[in-house]
Amino acid sequence: MSGTEETAPARLSGVSAERSTRARVARLILEHGPITAPALGERLGLTPAAVRRHLDALLADGMIEPRTARPRGQRGRGRPAKLFAITDAGRSAFEHAYDGLAGSALRFLAERVGEQAVAEFARSQVSGLVGRLRHEMREVPADQRVRVLAEALSADGYAASASKASLGGEQLCQHHCPVAHVAAEFPQLCEAETEAFAQILGTPVQRLATIAHGDGVCTTHVSPRRGAAEPGATARQAPQQAPGASPSATHEAIDETSKETGR
Repeated sequence: MSGTEETAPARLSGVSAERSTRARVARLILEHGPITAPALGERLGLTPAAVRRHLDALLADGMIEPRTARPRGQRGRGRPAKLFAITDAGRSAFEHAYDGLAGSALRFLAERVGEQAVAEFARSQVSGLVGRLRHEMREVPADQRVRVLAEALSADGYAASASKASLGGEQLCQHHCPVAHVAAEFPQLCEAETEAFAQILGTPVQRLATIAHGDGVCTTHVSPRRGAAEPGATARQAPQQAPGASPSATHEAIDETSKETGR
């Protein structure tokens, strides 16, 4: 057996491992980006050289794009940190292949039955999430409910995270949306999801940004809980901002932070 034949399986194994690691890098950027190269290396246990190799390949393929972190407070003497964020092409690589069929089905429904039927369909799609979590949330401490919802969304493929909002309340971020392309045409999907969050958490919420509208992350602000509102009770959803309207100072600040960091 020649040396070439002996090493062929090893080379194939190496290529497979390389692709697997690159996919892990891309998914980490999707879920936690924008993120720095050192942070990626720390999370994945990769050397700086390995991280750079995978980043260069992903950049060449158009899967990710570089960004510069905005300095906060006084500027240091060093260069601003370079962040890496997922692109639309990169996001599409993780999305389901049923967008075309789903979009056609909803267009057919809207044409034959009407827009209200699309809204009812959207609510039926999130009713399962509401049914699973509405009663469970009664046993969850109030300060942990957004985190529990984020975990449930992540299990459904939305790569969600929860964090405290700097100006009060909490933020629920979804770094991936399997139906983003369809939701861009049918906003009823996003509206129904937002209503479901309010029902599950038992407090008003407001959608600040969506992947479907071109933002990097779907970001929902969860209002601080007042009184003894229970999950599953009728929760008034915070009014949606009208297109072109000027948001409040609080939501403007939260929105800006969300679009930059996804947190």
